[in-house]
Amino acid sequence: MTQIFVDEKVVPVTLVQAGPVKVTALKSREKDGYQAVQVGYEEKAKLKTQKSKRTKPFSFLKEFRGVSAQMDNDIDVSVFQEGDTIQVSGISKGKGFQGGVKRHGFHGRNATHGVKHEERGLGSVGSAFPQKVKPGRRMPGRMGADRVTVKNLKIAKIDKENNILAIKGAVPGHRGTLLEIRG
Repeated sequence: MTQIFVDEKVVPVTLVQAGPVKVTALKSREKDGYQAVQVGYEEKAKLKTQKSKRTKPFSFLKEFRGVSAQMDNDIDVSVFQEGDTIQVSGISKGKGFQGGVKRHGFHGRNATHGVKHEERGLGSVGSAFPQKVKPGRRMPGRMGADRVTVKNLKIAKIDKENNILAIKGAVPGHRGTLLEIRG
């Protein structure tokens, strides 16, 4: 993230390398049973052993159902305009194994009155009947690394030469995370 100045006000923005994205395949209802567009991002160098004349392999491939496009189109930042409202999806930062206080916001236990070395513990996890932990009980476990969508973000600036979007606000994930930007 960084910041830009608009009308003497500081605006926090996230800079995103957005493209170019190449259309690699078109799926049709007649041939594949559904309509979709497959796009590729981050083109790899062509391998010496590869003799076919198909398109170069990509680091990332993604399919979008119910969308139509043409095979020769490259999608870049020119499809957006400054001030557009977008939604950004990505994989959030992983936090590892966390306890109930951090993962679910439990308040913990008292610091006194017989509580020793268990201030951040869960407490009771079940009842006398049915003598088991019920499904869905919130307990410690892995946190983060989930697909997150942030809606109603605005595009502050567009750099068409370098394919960079300046998105007002924060987007999910760490640096280098692949994002899905929908207008």
